[in-house]
Amino acid sequence: MKKLKYIFGIILLILVISLGFGFVWQDSKEKKFTNGNYTVEAEWKLPEELNEISGIAWLSENEIAAVQDEEGVIFIYDLTQKKIINKIDFAGAGDYEGIALRDKDAYVLRSDGLIYEVLNFREATPKIHTFQTDFSEDNNIETLAFDKKNNSLIVVPKDRDKVDAYKGLYSISLDSKVMQSEPDITIKMNDGAFKDLQKKKAYKTFNPSDLAIHPKTGDYYVLEGKNPSLLILDKGGAIKKLHELDEAKFAQPEGITFSPDGILYISNEAGDAEANILRVRFH
Repeated sequence: MKKLKYIFGIILLILVISLGFGFVWQDSKEKKFTNGNYTVEAEWKLPEELNEISGIAWLSENEIAAVQDEEGVIFIYDLTQKKIINKIDFAGAGDYEGIALRDKDAYVLRSDGLIYEVLNFREATPKIHTFQTDFSEDNNIETLAFDKKNNSLIVVPKDRDKVDAYKGLYSISLDSKVMQSEPDITIKMNDGAFKDLQKKKAYKTFNPSDLAIHPKTGDYYVLEGKNPSLLILDKGGAIKKLHELDEAKFAQPEGITFSPDGILYISNEAGDAEANILRVRFH
């Protein structure tokens, strides 16, 4: 009898230890997700008012500025407090798709190509101006990034460019507020990197939803939301890698930004789960 109790005790202990390891593994799995090409290191679930989050930009330590595609509001989200800590109104309702920051000024892109310049955007009464790119709602613009090296903004059409064979990265000087007529870099829709994504209509092959410049390498990280993926170009525009993103984690990636030390953040609109911001490391 004592022997049976002893054996039962050992079996019970093994089960408890096994379950314990199981729970630790599950908790770790929820916090980190690795698919071989990248690791999702952290996730911030966003409140309902950011369900349509469409663009993000690194603001300062632990703070990210964001816009969503229905309201003319800049949201300040604190990664440490895990909540919105401020809202800045700059316009009425509209389809706002991208945000870029230069020092104390913010730039917000509307999908019809209009850009809002919000000077000293964190002050009580920011000054607001607008200027138009060469694009319209027919092009459906979602990408906006600040190029610190050239003191310019970069825009990329999501749907059709001036030529269907490519999507161009167009520069807008912040001195003149005039967009260059020709792109600095072209992403060719027939490039071998897109061989598994080719569409009959070439312009539907890759649809950029946002872009960020790596602060250390100068590489361009171009996000695609329709078919979740991330295209990396070197600073000369050559394609380095196309990463497919797992839709279970990246429901609809619409925003991308880097911290000054090169840590990557990607935001997703709400799908079956809440909208989120993910910290991602690519291998």
